[in-house]
Amino acid sequence: MSAFKTPTNVKFRNIQDEVAVIPGSPLMTPLGRGTGVSVYRLKRSPRIGKIQSPWAVKKVLRNLETKCYADRLKEEADILKNLKHPNIVGFRAFVKAEDGRDCLAMEECDTSIGDLIEQRLDDELGPFPANHILKVARHISSALDYLHTECHLLHGDIKSMNILVKGDFEVIKLCDFGVSVPLNADGTLKESRENFIGTECWSAPEALSEDGIITHKADIFPFGLVLWEMISLQIPHMDILDCDESMNISDCTESSSDMSSDFISKFGTRPQLPDTALGDEYKPVIDLFYMCTEENPSQRPSAKQIIKFLEPA
Repeated sequence: MSAFKTPTNVKFRNIQDEVAVIPGSPLMTPLGRGTGVSVYRLKRSPRIGKIQSPWAVKKVLRNLETKCYADRLKEEADILKNLKHPNIVGFRAFVKAEDGRDCLAMEECDTSIGDLIEQRLDDELGPFPANHILKVARHISSALDYLHTECHLLHGDIKSMNILVKGDFEVIKLCDFGVSVPLNADGTLKESRENFIGTECWSAPEALSEDGIITHKADIFPFGLVLWEMISLQIPHMDILDCDESMNISDCTESSSDMSSDFISKFGTRPQLPDTALGDEYKPVIDLFYMCTEENPSQRPSAKQIIKFLEPA
């Protein structure tokens, strides 16, 4: 991760000086959680002549406060504070909580694609409108092109919960760089493949194979699965997975006891599109889904090629 150890710029240093300590968890609003971490909304006190926007604050769960998770959060902060792209969530500060735990403060967005999927299921709304799916595709492919070609970084955990939405699909942003790994200039993994983690039911087939060669195309496969999620309103292969109705998407995918052998056998494969009748406006979405979920990485488009594909004729 040495390429991302450059000093924080002055703007962010000043922010950290202003916020010496993040308040305790009970004084913040829970937003969600990921592997080993909780995310809270911090409503900051207004200052004279200045409105302060809320932050999303991530910190390691108390019962999992191990060096592994603390180091991962610090590495994520080191990466995020050096990324500058309109479709990547903004870094705000890396400071202590009142209980001494490290906190990563970030720009707050309204919701995630994963949360919106659950809302549409509850409201029985059916697939997302094609224009919303295509906007997600355009914004996230732009973020991935920046990561892959300028930063030489593999996100490593593309999924609906890590794609944030501001407003009514006004801006889409990629978040959660806790398992990101550096790439060589040719797009191949720079470090040992043992450092690649990801979330298995979104993982590309080469990431699940012991001898698979991981490249920037390992982000493209799950990108395609996010498009499928927005049509099917399911996590990949969830129809096989026996989940308790009280469990949300992240609970279900993180609970190994609920993973049947049939479900695991589907990891790294292209799920079938639902039987739902889709209009002609969905054709570019479906075409892109098939291109991105090719088993052979060389047959998948790069993020830059996706941007080109999505350009108006």
